[in-house]
Amino acid sequence: MNQLPIHQVLPQLTAVLGERNAAVLIAEPGAGKTTQVPLAFLKAPWLQGRRIIMLEPRRLAARSAARYMASALGERVGETVGYRVRMDSRVSDRTVIEVVTEGILTRMLQEDPELSGTGMIIFDEYHERSLQADTGLAFALESQSVLRDDLRLLVMSATLEAEPVAKLLGGAPVIVSEGRSYPVATKYLHASRLEELHKGAARAIQLALSEQEGDILVFLPGAREIRRTANELQQANLGGDIVIRQLHGTLSPEMQDEAIRPDPAGSRKVVLSTSIAESSITIQGIKVVVDSGYARTEVFSPRTGLPQLITRRLSKASADQRRGRAGRISAGVCYRMWSEEEHRHLPEHTEPAIRESDLAPLALELAAWGTRDPLQLAWLDPPPKAAFAQGQELLRQLGALDESGQITDHGRSMARLGIHPRLAHMLLRGKELGEAALAVRLAVLLQERDIFRPQASAADQDIRSRLERLDQYERRGSGNAGPEGVDDAALKRMLQEITKLHSELGIPDAGVLRTDRCGLLLSFAYPDRIAKSRGTGSYVLRTGRGIRLASVQQLSRASYIVAAVIDDQGPDGLIQLAAPLEEEWLEEHFRDEMELIREVSWDPASGSVRARQRLMLGAVLIREQPYEGVTEEDRSAAVLNAIRREGLGLLTWTKAAVQLRERMAFMKRHDPAGAWPDVTDEALLANADTWLLPYLGGVRNRHDLSRLGLAGLLSHLLSWDMKQELEREAPTHIQVPSGSRIPVDYSDPDKPYLAVRLQELFGMKETPRIAGGRVALTLHLLSPAHRPVQVTSDLASFWSSGYFEVKKDLKGRYPKHYWPDDPLEATATNRTRPKPS
Repeated sequence: MNQLPIHQVLPQLTAVLGERNAAVLIAEPGAGKTTQVPLAFLKAPWLQGRRIIMLEPRRLAARSAARYMASALGERVGETVGYRVRMDSRVSDRTVIEVVTEGILTRMLQEDPELSGTGMIIFDEYHERSLQADTGLAFALESQSVLRDDLRLLVMSATLEAEPVAKLLGGAPVIVSEGRSYPVATKYLHASRLEELHKGAARAIQLALSEQEGDILVFLPGAREIRRTANELQQANLGGDIVIRQLHGTLSPEMQDEAIRPDPAGSRKVVLSTSIAESSITIQGIKVVVDSGYARTEVFSPRTGLPQLITRRLSKASADQRRGRAGRISAGVCYRMWSEEEHRHLPEHTEPAIRESDLAPLALELAAWGTRDPLQLAWLDPPPKAAFAQGQELLRQLGALDESGQITDHGRSMARLGIHPRLAHMLLRGKELGEAALAVRLAVLLQERDIFRPQASAADQDIRSRLERLDQYERRGSGNAGPEGVDDAALKRMLQEITKLHSELGIPDAGVLRTDRCGLLLSFAYPDRIAKSRGTGSYVLRTGRGIRLASVQQLSRASYIVAAVIDDQGPDGLIQLAAPLEEEWLEEHFRDEMELIREVSWDPASGSVRARQRLMLGAVLIREQPYEGVTEEDRSAAVLNAIRREGLGLLTWTKAAVQLRERMAFMKRHDPAGAWPDVTDEALLANADTWLLPYLGGVRNRHDLSRLGLAGLLSHLLSWDMKQELEREAPTHIQVPSGSRIPVDYSDPDKPYLAVRLQELFGMKETPRIAGGRVALTLHLLSPAHRPVQVTSDLASFWSSGYFEVKKDLKGRYPKHYWPDDPLEATATNRTRPKPS
């Protein structure tokens, strides 16, 4: 075997773990840690015939590592070295090194927290920081602390900061291995718009083919971009000596292996890959890397409760990891599809999944572990409180947790299935209702990407059409080719998963599938995504959030739907997959979660009190009808609420009521003792329970409201003494020398005024005063035509000076009227001229 860089530190590593129960190994890509470290511990005296479990983040890496180690021992996989991944297992009684994927490790720990048959757990590529890896390490640390202090834990990584992990492992030693890497030149290219990434990638690949030698590894965000780029390259006629291979998680193991191995005919190879090739696996012959600079990941929004599959810029750490793949066998070149300036603004590290994921699966795992508070375990990054609480709330809704947060029997059954709690609950409920086969196929469809999606021109977000196509394929037999344009490897995986779930649930093969029950089963998985139509393909979710169909289709006619998949990037989420739901199913299965709301309210349109009762499922209105058992108290409260909402303008204010209120406000303003009631809008609304509510009995509509005597109601706020004082100090009228009673305007409590014709004041020497003489009235002096000619608060001064100027003007315009030279001695009149004496 060739000497690898990791061999230089293996003696140190084995010595450390001979004395300690934890260590951290930092080894650069290409050092050989994945395949050499487990073999180094095969004969460790502390292993004592127990297993070594190595956790790999991806199925491809797990199978590849196991095959390589078995080959190094001259054996087949499943003997000394084996692997276990979902739907594929190669282990035997002889297996010592077992390479597993993350979900498998969690199940092993849940079933046997002591891991009695295991001597060591290796966490490979821990820098990827998947949610399952963090969970597995937290469980393993507690198992080691409480049950198995002899259990060895080794965390291996290429780019991880070692100190925090070493501290998490109780101050574990850190061992560093320098990788065997060659210099890699970096070339920056012009960035491509995301929607044209495949075209930019094809141009970059053609440039690399023309400038460099050796095979090329291309990093793209996902399978869609890989397929588009492959099509672009095929149209470019690269030549017969160049082969294009695809590499992503949805391919069959055979196609993945084909991408990893050198081409049998010796052709130059272009491997189009997702981030699956960043670490763990080695693709032989790679000398050039073309990096799109993007990665696709699912991010959960606690605000909406919905996941989003987003494409975003990768981190500098990931970019360096990808770049390093070009320097494994010789000096290489990395073409980056972005500028140096853009590179400086990339985040340093990829955000750990625990900070961005849907934490309902984690909450279920912790509950099954016996932990309600995640902070009782050791984490590199603890789960965010809001997302974890939201996950627990969903589990309560699914019946997996009781109100105290303890796991229920139903929750334990869900956890044993090892799939998302939503789908696990749907499977168990489906089995109870005799619809397990339908539930299994729905679960399998929802775990895969939408491989049955119709052409862009066809509008169809109904999951039932996908189910029917899957059913047709099953009935033809897996030996036949799948529908045109559908991924055969994904179809085969679906059939394997269907078989596996049938076995786990203990149900027979499917008979005739009742696709009309899809909506019912989906409502068990997504009770929070039950939605009601609000017309034109738009719906309101139970949570109150809006969602919509992109176009008119058969599904648009459904009154209720369950939206299983939603693209939540716009103001209203875009429905990707859904099924119609019958109202009778809601009544039967969600009645306990519905709330009967009786509402007596004021209807502004009709101007009357309406009594309705609504049956609500969250924000979804199931049924509304009139409510007959309304009391007078209910009606009065509804009217009062309307007045508080719409304001005092809803009441009918007569002149007398307005004047009384203004007089009371005047007295409040000029009351040194502060005893007078506050009659501002704010105060009256705040105290309406006292002065208004008792008199609303019998009020049913706007006409009844208009008959309320507001002046009388306001006067009830005054004591008998206050009423007497009000008449004395804030009179409604002032009698002027002409004998007329002129109303006082109190609209401005600081400046009450009289609007009076000038001729009616002849003979009045001083300005009238109110409020016990403290406030002089402002006089708006009017012409015979009631037009203002002067405003004064000092009548005596006006007579002595201003009157004569006003007189000249008025005498010219109103010559028939009486304009004496001496207004103080003249007779006041409300006529053209005073009556002869």
